[in-house]
Amino acid sequence: MGQPTDTRGHASKERTHAVVIVGTGFSGIGMAIALKKAGLHNFVILEKADRVGGTWRENTYPGCACDIRSHLYSYSFEPKADWSREFAPQREILGYIEHCVDKFGLRRHIRFGTEVTGAEYDDRSAAWQVTTAGGGLVRGKALIAGLGPLHLPSIPEIAGLERFEGKAFHSAQWDHDYDLTGKRVAVIGTGASAIQFVPQIAKQTRQLTVFQRTPPWIMPRPDREFSAREKRLFQSLPVTRRAYRNMIYWLQESFVLGFEHPRILKSAERIGHWHIAKQIPDDPELRAKLTPSYTLGCKRTLVSSDYYPAFTRPNVDLETAGIAEIREHSVLTADGREVEVDAIIFGTGFHVTDALDNTHIVGRGGVKIQDAWREGMKAHLGTTVAGFPNLFFLVGPNTGLGHNSMIFMIEAQIRYIVGCLRLVAKTGAASIEVKPQAQDRFNEWVQDKSSGSVWLEGGCVSWYLDRNGVNRSLWPASTVNYWMRMRRVKAADFHLEVAAS
Repeated sequence: MGQPTDTRGHASKERTHAVVIVGTGFSGIGMAIALKKAGLHNFVILEKADRVGGTWRENTYPGCACDIRSHLYSYSFEPKADWSREFAPQREILGYIEHCVDKFGLRRHIRFGTEVTGAEYDDRSAAWQVTTAGGGLVRGKALIAGLGPLHLPSIPEIAGLERFEGKAFHSAQWDHDYDLTGKRVAVIGTGASAIQFVPQIAKQTRQLTVFQRTPPWIMPRPDREFSAREKRLFQSLPVTRRAYRNMIYWLQESFVLGFEHPRILKSAERIGHWHIAKQIPDDPELRAKLTPSYTLGCKRTLVSSDYYPAFTRPNVDLETAGIAEIREHSVLTADGREVEVDAIIFGTGFHVTDALDNTHIVGRGGVKIQDAWREGMKAHLGTTVAGFPNLFFLVGPNTGLGHNSMIFMIEAQIRYIVGCLRLVAKTGAASIEVKPQAQDRFNEWVQDKSSGSVWLEGGCVSWYLDRNGVNRSLWPASTVNYWMRMRRVKAADFHLEVAAS
């Protein structure tokens, strides 16, 4: 094979890495650690920012914290005995990721300030050519996308938004230089981020108006600080830490029964109703506005013990009429009322099922990912895609969870990808590509398992489903089921291309 050339035909001095990883969130960092443990050190990690952390770097809004308990929302191979709280705040989680990067010596593998703009598979060399902003080119035999599903902020198309003369930003792009003190603020959206920052900014603003389209189901948040004694116990007796983690895991895992059988969720809904009544005892009209009319679990179930009380403050209003348009200094409601505001904060979540619509990924024979996913995104086990050899997705289609820790799923995927790479090395193949039949069988199972679930039958519209109402986001069974499927790579599911001699 001759000297490689870049996309413009010029000779390239860029060596071909065994693996190129995109992203330094939990998935990308976990993958890099696994490669090192497997003895594979010829890899590079591309990161668009100047710091690791993924979503925990991007989201810095007031009150940002995890909604899965800390001891479960961490790598199983790198436990942390001294978590400060049951639900760790953003800064502590980011610190944990940075600790892992330093402990496992990953910084020398990371190229910061390197934004990936596209990737094309070269059939001739059986390698990926990854282009970056500024015209750079990085080559890798395998490409692992650790982008995560929650990295592209979604801002709704609202008439007149471009005319607004005040401050406007998304919760994932929080402007800390803008002082909310004494301001009239509109919050659009009531998702997982909004229920965390609304109680915090309510203490600062002169007037806070929350525009709600659909109320979320919210469960009490049993948060607390860990005592010094508990931390010492977790440190000195690791078995107690493992037992605590396992207890949390099985508690969370029990909720999957309700997602598969919505009738079971009625008892959980009673807790949700009690939570609203307890925290808003004197205002039945407000309680009615905050009470969901769909089945719990249809949309993401949230946890908070300070969101509802925020609406009992005299400076906080809940607006449910809908938004007709945004004007230079106000928001016009659908029933004709004008709410004057100095700032608008979007708590409207992220692009999920359409996250890769504008991403330039080209597989074998020039096939674009958009063409492969014309009917909706799909992958075998949420990890590999037919027509795209040596490409692996972390937290890919149908690997999301509505009940447990994503890090459990990420670790299962990481083990599986390492298994795929080992199979390539063992057979001396140039590439590994899932067979269309295997991918189709898996996705038929996913959709069959999803039918009748609360996500489809719960009476809501959520980001779990694509524009056609098909579940392209969530894993439709227990995480134990996923773990079992990912334990072993079935060679029969793949086409292994023999390396050219």
